[in-house]
Amino acid sequence: MTGGAREYDYIIVGAGSAGCVLAHRLSANPQRRVLLLEAGGTHKKFHLTMPLAFLRAMLNPAFVWDYISEPEPTLDGRSLRLPRGKVLGGSSSINGMFYMRGHSSDFDGWAADGCPGWSYAEVLPYFRAMETSWRGDNAWHGAVGPLPVRAIDTRRLLHDPLMRSAAAAGFATSDDLHAEVEEGFARGEITVDARGRRASTARAYLDPVASRANLTVITGALAERVLVENGRATGVQFRRNAVLETARAAGEVLLAGGAYNSPQLLMLSGIGPADELKALGIAPLLHLPAVGQNLSEHGRVPVEFSLSRPVSFLNELRADRVAFSTLRWFLTGGGAFGTQINSCNVVIRTDSAQRQPDVQLMCNPVRMDARIWWPMGPTQQHRITADVVVLHPQSRGSMRLRSANPADAPRIRLNLFSDPADMATARRGLAAARRIYATRPQADLVAAETAPGPTVGSDAEIEAYIRRTAGVTQHPVGTARMGSDERAVVDPQLRVRGVEGLRVIDASIMPTVPGGNCNATTIMLAEKGADLILGRSRPAEDPRTRSTS
Repeated sequence: MTGGAREYDYIIVGAGSAGCVLAHRLSANPQRRVLLLEAGGTHKKFHLTMPLAFLRAMLNPAFVWDYISEPEPTLDGRSLRLPRGKVLGGSSSINGMFYMRGHSSDFDGWAADGCPGWSYAEVLPYFRAMETSWRGDNAWHGAVGPLPVRAIDTRRLLHDPLMRSAAAAGFATSDDLHAEVEEGFARGEITVDARGRRASTARAYLDPVASRANLTVITGALAERVLVENGRATGVQFRRNAVLETARAAGEVLLAGGAYNSPQLLMLSGIGPADELKALGIAPLLHLPAVGQNLSEHGRVPVEFSLSRPVSFLNELRADRVAFSTLRWFLTGGGAFGTQINSCNVVIRTDSAQRQPDVQLMCNPVRMDARIWWPMGPTQQHRITADVVVLHPQSRGSMRLRSANPADAPRIRLNLFSDPADMATARRGLAAARRIYATRPQADLVAAETAPGPTVGSDAEIEAYIRRTAGVTQHPVGTARMGSDERAVVDPQLRVRGVEGLRVIDASIMPTVPGGNCNATTIMLAEKGADLILGRSRPAEDPRTRSTS
């Protein structure tokens, strides 16, 4: 883009989990001119393609907004790393690829709380439309969507002992957590294609349409503000190669930067809490005090066990095996490095009064600090993990501007476990993990509990451990909450209240965090958001109401 500002029908800010979906769907009509802006660069990198390289990708400053929370009073003053994808595909290019929708009642809850159109029956058609599931086409899944979903290859991942321990520990098993039985022990699913490559939204949605003449993709473009004239969004100013540029929108501006970057851009544009903006030297255009509020995250409590024999995934990290597995993955897409290392996806109720699971256990067949090792060198002790995740936190945090400089990271405070109910859920989840791993045949593999350890037993000791060690699962949502009340940032059509021609379409609009990993839900809401923009919808479907006779 050179010279004067070019005009588009739609300007999408952020080419992440939602933005790539919007670009794909909105540019399907060659008459619509679509601009997609991304602050990061290309997703076509080794660490963003091989599934098991995601931990390296998440730590690489070349691919992330390396955000850090403010010192958290509820976590002994610790600050937590909060990396978000700064690359085509956004966080779908760096995440663990786990595919979960959440529980059906999550979406029914959204609809009941002032978000008509977002019930389970109304979002299921979009989940089905977006996926090519390994299960094939049925009432719960789709088989012709852009996003490949496959089961984790659980060989070598200690899957069977956990599954066989479920009933003895008092829990169900499920063949499909997205169908009739939405809780229990199940095999995990991931967004990886048939060639063993990560299926980020950049690969699944953007690459197939990148050659469309009506779609312009600009990388290295840091959005600085939305232009608003006479109450309507008319364009975006962004900086590329230190040069400030402007793009005009004849139709709409769509923010898809995620739970931290979208509210940041709203506030930089004068949309947010007026007094805070004035204090930073930003002229308020619209007082929306809820922008940046209602931040919700899944708190995670580490749980670890040493093994009675050396059978963890650490065996696959011997240097010569790593070299072989990398070559095998490159040539065939298969092997140990072409999948996720998850033993079992466990979503359970630890409180019978709950209507849906309240805890997820991240059951992995390896210690989280595992390292590559040499055959003749020292090795780490074989350990496995069962981290406790609070699925429906009541605690809420916030993000605020640090300054009026768009390049400055926002100030993020999570307030994890500030609500006593979340602490109680974490304690129950820890007790459940201990019970499960003490149940045979899983118990036959366990030598000892190494974290928090058998000496940590009282409520006070457990809570101190949680405050000392808890982290997050990198699932931030809610900072531009959707709703029908006066404190909502966007309405159920995802339109920013008080500004025409401006929508937010990403995880920030979720009223509550779903009971599972959030990437699939973000893709779903972008699919539905594209239909809302185009004035169309898919018929509601609800297999739960079908007769079984």
